[in-house]
Formats: sequence, structure tokens, C-alpha cells
Amino acid sequence: MLSVLKIQGGVQLKGEVKVSGAKNAALPLLTTCLLTDQKMVFKNTPRLSDIFTLVDLLEKFGVSSGNFDQNTLELKASNITTLIAPYDLVRKMRASILVLGPLVARFGEAKVSLPGGCAIGTRPVDIHLAGLKALGCDIEIDQGYIIAKAPKGLIGNTFTMPVITVTGTENLMMAATLAKGDTTLINAAREPEIVDLANCLIAMGAKITGAGTDTICITGVPSLGGATHTILPDRIETGTFAMLAGITKGDLKITNTNLNLIPGVTQILTNAGIELKEEANGFRATSTGKINGIDIMTEPYPGFPTDLQAQTMALMSLCDGASMITETIFENRFMHVPELCRMGAKITVHGSSAMVRGVKELSGAPVMATDLRASVSLVMAALAAKGETTLNRVYHLDRGYENIEHKLIPCGAQIERIKIS
Repeated sequence: MLSVLKIQGGVQLKGEVKVSGAKNAALPLLTTCLLTDQKMVFKNTPRLSDIFTLVDLLEKFGVSSGNFDQNTLELKASNITTLIAPYDLVRKMRASILVLGPLVARFGEAKVSLPGGCAIGTRPVDIHLAGLKALGCDIEIDQGYIIAKAPKGLIGNTFTMPVITVTGTENLMMAATLAKGDTTLINAAREPEIVDLANCLIAMGAKITGAGTDTICITGVPSLGGATHTILPDRIETGTFAMLAGITKGDLKITNTNLNLIPGVTQILTNAGIELKEEANGFRATSTGKINGIDIMTEPYPGFPTDLQAQTMALMSLCDGASMITETIFENRFMHVPELCRMGAKITVHGSSAMVRGVKELSGAPVMATDLRASVSLVMAALAAKGETTLNRVYHLDRGYENIEHKLIPCGAQIERIKIS
């Protein structure tokens, strides 16, 4: 059954809000269970629809999952019964491609449907496939499926990524852990989620150096064991909550996280008029009462993350002056612009840039989420707007934000989830 969110705006958010584990770290981490027949235990796992989708996919392979209690999830891949990732599950989430590397590494073959996910750009998987080919894997595409075979196992090699890709780096890192010999990944992604994955793989017995830099070196081992790993806090949720304090002129203590996760964001938030002060187990984000216009350009880590672009646009819709927002990562990530404009925002798109001219107030309106990050930008705008906003297609929000209304209601937010037929 579908749901909508009814949001009454105009309330200053004040109180404490806890950041969940990182979705973008959890997804690759859960697929590490395919690399071993031993039990994997993941703590601080966010309860999100994307996580449940991936668990469903893993269970299709024969992975057993224990109780998902208190954000702790147990997985064991000791009885794999199929190496096929079917279209009906993979189409729901692009990150499903992350099963490819582990399956080929451990079992020598895999058949994985070409993936789906948010409609924010092409995001091709050709780099994943080129990297696996460099490791000695035969690849063919047949009727929408990637068929990968390495019957004698993968062989270490040096592979330079033509463009930086986070999931590509993760897939090849996992594949290389069981390859024969040494693998060097050049122009690798440097995100904290990459480091988190490397730390988990090392705990399983992998030999990896350089995670967090643009060159990662992996020496293959014959097998990996089980491990217990605590997933790092979600840096995108961290930045989102800080911006919520700014757009509602509020004061939020944001816990279970730290400012070191968002190095490319903190100075921009400060310039925008949000005071940030480190505290025990987190930090406090406090509005100065004014939103200053800022210019941003999305870039690979440690630059400004594309996953915070939509939220920044919502914040800037109420700025004093104007803001220029340039998107360099995905070519179709301004679909939230018409929805924000429905609420009274003044935004003009010119190619990969959007000019945002601040208005004095936004007005509640029926709006539609078009992708995951766009959905939370509309929640932000709705909480700051005058009147009531109805947010449709809430399933996008549930893919990346765990119980967001339950987190924000104690801080004064007036949000109601209503099921519709």
C-alpha cells in the first residue's frame, strides 16, 4: 500500500536527532557475506527499503539471515544454491550490481541482471565490467543479463578507472580479495564508505592498503573468514539534518555521527548561516536566523557530495540573495526543481547549473518525490513552508532515510504518514 506524508510547515526544529548507519556503506558491506561461508554480523545497519531489497536478493542465492533486531543483521552464505540475480529484484536498486564481484571471486561465475534504481542519470556499469575483465573474467551481455565467468579464478592486475566510480571501486575491491596475486586500483574512489568496506574486508582476512586514497592495493588470499563490523554513520543524513536546522531556523543536536564525515560540507554550511559546534557523540547545528546565499559545485569526495545537492537547493530557496548550484556527477539530477518551484521557489536551470534566487517564504503544495535525495529536499522545504504540503511517492524517501518522521516529530515537526489505496 502506498503512503503520503502530510507536513505542516513553519515550526522551528529543536531537540536531538540520531543519525542512522550509512546506506551507501551498508549495501556493499552486506554483499561481503558472499565472499565467505562464515557468519557476518553487521551492527548499526539502517532499516531501509533498499536494505530489505538487498537481503531479499541475498536470500535468493541461499544466504541465511538472522533476526534483524536493534539494527544488527546476521548473514551467512554457507549454502549458496544459485548464482543468478534475477531482474525482478535487481531492477529495484542499482546497488544490486555489487553482488557481481563477490560471486565471481568466490564461485568463478555469476549471472546478474543489468541494474535499476533512481532515474538520475545513466550511471553505466561498464567500468565494473572492464575491471573484472582486467582480472581475467570473461563477460558477455545476453538478454539484459551480465554473464561473468572465471572458472580458474580471478588473477590480480593493475586497473585504472577512466572516471571515479564508488560502486565500481567497491565491486573490484571485493573481487580482488580472492584473486591470485596483487591488484592495484588506480583513480579509485576515496569516500569514507570505501574505507569502511576495506576495514570490514581486512577484519575478514583480506590484505588491503591505500583505502581512502586514489590508489588501492589488494593482495589476494585463498579464503576469507567471518567478522563483526559496525557500519559508519550516514554522512548524507548528517548533512541533511544540519541543513534542516538552517532551513527551519532551528537548533538540533545531531548524534551518532561526527563532522569529520563531511569535510567538503562544513565550511559551506557555516557560510550559509548555520553554526556547527562539536559535542559528545555528535555536534550541534544552530541557525543564525539568516540563510546566506552560497555557490556549490558537486565533486567526488572530499568535495561537495552530489547526494546533498537537492537539500542545498531547498535551503537556498530561502536564502538572502542568490545561489548557483552546479551538478557535475549526474546529468539528470535537477528533477526536484519543478517540485520546489510549485512551493514558490525561484529556480532557473541552465544546463548543469541552477540559479536559485531566494524568496521570503515557501508555500505548502502537493508535490512528488522523483528520487531519493529529491524526496528529502521536499521534506525540508515543507517543514519550512507556510501551510500544508502533501508529499507523494514516499517510497523514494524510505529507500534512504530510516523512520525520518519518527526522528523529527520529537523535535517539533508536524508530519503524518497516511496510507492510500
